[in-house]
Amino acid sequence: MTSSMDESAQAWTPSDFEARLRAMGETRYHHRHPFHLLMNEGKLSQIQLQAWVLNRYYYQSSIPLKDAALIARCKDQKVRVEWLHRIIDHDGDDDREPGGIDRWLILGEALGLPRTLLLEEQGILPATRFAVDAYVRFVAQGTLLSAIASSLTELFSPQLIQTRVSAMLCHYDFLDEAALAYFSRRPLQAGRDSHFALAYVLEHARTPESQTDVLNALSFKCDVLWAQLDALYYAYVSPGFTPPGAFNP
Repeated sequence: MTSSMDESAQAWTPSDFEARLRAMGETRYHHRHPFHLLMNEGKLSQIQLQAWVLNRYYYQSSIPLKDAALIARCKDQKVRVEWLHRIIDHDGDDDREPGGIDRWLILGEALGLPRTLLLEEQGILPATRFAVDAYVRFVAQGTLLSAIASSLTELFSPQLIQTRVSAMLCHYDFLDEAALAYFSRRPLQAGRDSHFALAYVLEHARTPESQTDVLNALSFKCDVLWAQLDALYYAYVSPGFTPPGAFNP
């Protein structure tokens, strides 16, 4: 889905533009996907949760790659310094502080997935690879403004994370707070990161064309997240057709 403005249109004011960005989260973010709704209702099996964690790991482990690609092409020192901690958040700080990727591996082990299965990226759905790889290319090859704008899904994630954790602790007795440690820091991190990205976008998207590019970038990122859940639902919920080579315990 792409957004566009009439050639004679004027740029939105920063407040109106921000409202449009936030409105996209209400309609396009993946918290509305049936797979997430089933998860929050406690209706997924342990195998279905395993499939989600395994495929989501491919996304999680690719986030530092897309962030490194953004930094590599950014000439603004302030942005590079600000963006660097995103990589540390996921990769960790040597052996002193585990990152989000390590905490995601803990979640996989709690669900009974061998760590090597995740690390070696075995059994990933083809659609997951296509969607995640497309996101990394988008950030590496598009404009810097669009690359930063694509991260604005973090505006919408804190509430989803809180809902998800509460639901998992309530419905899945094989998960506890230690297993869900990945989610304990993400609301704070996402809030900090989205605050910076939003301020950057509002400052640099002042023309109808640039604002359209930002909306399209955020729409694309929502599609990337939605497509991953589409693939999971099709393979592990209904109709339950698992592609050859994909996780199939």
